[in-house]
Amino acid sequence: MAALLALALAAVALVLVLADVATTSTGLTNGAQQIASPPAGAGGQDKRLPDLGRTLATDSALYRTGRLADVNCSPGELPAQSITAYRRFLTRVTNCLNKAWGLQFRKAGLTFAKPRLRIISRQVPTPCGAWNAGADGVYCSTDRTIYMMIGKDQLRNPFPLGISRLVAHEYGHHIQQISGIWGYYWAARTGADKARRLQLSRNSELQAECLSAVFMSTMKGTPLVTDSDWAYTVDWFRKNGAKGWPQNDHGKGATQAAWMTRGFNRGGPGACNTWAASPRSTR
Repeated sequence: MAALLALALAAVALVLVLADVATTSTGLTNGAQQIASPPAGAGGQDKRLPDLGRTLATDSALYRTGRLADVNCSPGELPAQSITAYRRFLTRVTNCLNKAWGLQFRKAGLTFAKPRLRIISRQVPTPCGAWNAGADGVYCSTDRTIYMMIGKDQLRNPFPLGISRLVAHEYGHHIQQISGIWGYYWAARTGADKARRLQLSRNSELQAECLSAVFMSTMKGTPLVTDSDWAYTVDWFRKNGAKGWPQNDHGKGATQAAWMTRGFNRGGPGACNTWAASPRSTR
């Protein structure tokens, strides 16, 4: 039960940075947060951007880099009720992500930049907007920062795999940002109708989830990512992954589970090209 609660808490903290706060945040009751902040320079002023930047999303050099490097990530124990251990764990997982994705960007011939990690114990204002009650993490593209909050529930029932997956998901949005994928995403949203914007949102969210699973696959078979815990996590998302969202901007539970499985089994960012996938596979 402790693992179930912790996984649920980590899942509802899964955050996408979207442009329509009023339409995407209203009605959320589980603490999931959606904050507005398009990347600098991608505000859609140039109507040619969707065409010019599309290849950055559909044919990124990252997709041809093979499996993500195994950096022997071992973030250590995460005992309950220890803020010090929790901070250390989050920092170590982020450092692993920096190493793995830094090597992957080098293989792709792309410039890599680390995100900032800000660990907090209460909600703080971000350049992207205010937090909603209950949210545990957010990636803000304006300051390229992953904000992770340590709350009482997380301290009481830590689930290391679920927490690692959440950090890796937010890191996936950073990968989209620095690779140029989000430049296309934000430009394509300009002038798009609601159905199209929801589809673009699903492409972004499902890719971040897939990239998260790619990273988790590098620790397959370790105490952090056992076969049984990973199977349980995927099944949880299959059953519950869409329940926290009032509209289909993250994909159905089965769709989320499918992209998680795809990323985990293939182990490389080439598995996560949601931008070239059929709409049927990202619904």
